[in-house]
Amino acid sequence: MRLFVAVSLGDMTMKRGVFTMSDVLDPINRRILAELVANARIPVSELAARVGLSKTPVALRIRQMEEMGLITGYRAILSPLRLGLTHVTYVEVKMSDTRQTALDRFNTGVRAIPEVEECYMIAGGFDYLLKVRSRDMTHFRQIMADRISALPFIHATSSYVSMEAVIEQNWMAV
Repeated sequence: MRLFVAVSLGDMTMKRGVFTMSDVLDPINRRILAELVANARIPVSELAARVGLSKTPVALRIRQMEEMGLITGYRAILSPLRLGLTHVTYVEVKMSDTRQTALDRFNTGVRAIPEVEECYMIAGGFDYLLKVRSRDMTHFRQIMADRISALPFIHATSSYVSMEAVIEQNWMAV
């Protein structure tokens, strides 16, 4: 016996729980997402007018994209500059142990450091890349000495100070 699951998104259909980007992101959904990324607080009525639909289908499309996990939340975006966090440093981290238990302990520890804005596990000449935001070089040195260097299984670090943000985005182009 075969089970067939279908969720309708206008002309789009999900079969067996798998969507392709072209299935979900038709031109209207792309426009809805672009508008929400630019202003997540836009009223549905205004959003509907911008994409050429009435409120009900727009609200339904948003809810369906939320339920599918395409939209994962809405949040306030704070200005680091207005908060006095003008110093950005990227830190390469080389690990002394890359077994899963060591990586898990590092991951747990780095998540507890609020000044680490982003952390990526990297394939290449080092193991992790951190984006650290601080007030100034003195504050960064304190974060390195007290928090980052204390993380488990760190073998070595290299730091790179950002001179200027040429592009800073909090979203992907759809």
